[in-house]
Amino acid sequence: MFKKNLNLPLVSIIIPTYNSGKFIENCLLSILKQSYTNIEIIIVDNFSTDNTKNISQNFTNNFFLKGPERSAQRNFGFEISNGSYVCFIDSDMVLTSNVIRDCVNTSLNFNCESITIPEKSYGNTFMAKCKSHERQFYVGISWVEASRFYSRKLLNKIGVFNVDMVSGEDWDLSYRAGLSSKVKSINSLILHNEGDLTFIDNLKKKFYYGKKIRSYLFKSESKNKLLQVNFLNRITLYLKKPKLFFMHPILSLSVIIIKVFEYVAGGLGFMLSFLDKNDY
Repeated sequence: MFKKNLNLPLVSIIIPTYNSGKFIENCLLSILKQSYTNIEIIIVDNFSTDNTKNISQNFTNNFFLKGPERSAQRNFGFEISNGSYVCFIDSDMVLTSNVIRDCVNTSLNFNCESITIPEKSYGNTFMAKCKSHERQFYVGISWVEASRFYSRKLLNKIGVFNVDMVSGEDWDLSYRAGLSSKVKSINSLILHNEGDLTFIDNLKKKFYYGKKIRSYLFKSESKNKLLQVNFLNRITLYLKKPKLFFMHPILSLSVIIIKVFEYVAGGLGFMLSFLDKNDY
């Protein structure tokens, strides 16, 4: 466990989980390996039926049950946390060793309270490789990347996640944070484990998020939301980095084809959401 330096600001890392047994150990190990040591880990589980609880309790006593979705889980974690800063990550993420250190230093040195952390995907399938390639086009794009690291002072001022939003809730919070604070980015990476992601699994996820995106589009005040859901804007991002695009032409073309199917799946989910009141 941590040899805590109590002279440093406490950082609360909040992780929502649901049947995360496949990923959670690597996530928690990466937190224990942080070069920054004054950290508390808070796991908020949505009543998993696998071994998530048993694995998690080997690393922290802060394991709680709360549902029904990530926004409510994260908000609960924030309410019970003690840190001067909070970092929201997912259970399939691995932090490189200096993420928290760089976030705290950036906040203190630049007087900012909202920080984005670039992400890189990895996994075992061709689909996972495509996702890894796709993320490289988004690095430094403010309307794609959402902040994950916030000061408690800022969140007490602007509020946390909108529990009505299941899709786009991170974009919504990040946008509101940017209205009240400087937003900076660090260079240290979060590694996103796509695992054995398949084409069909990916489309199912996009269909689900498409069903849930209506609350973000209609309720969020974000001026970026139409950029974020516009297919042509995404394609334009790929073309703005020609060197990266042509460095791996097969992956780049595959990303575009996958994106077409994702937007079809998400659009279908969005249209069907009008038939179900629970999706709004």
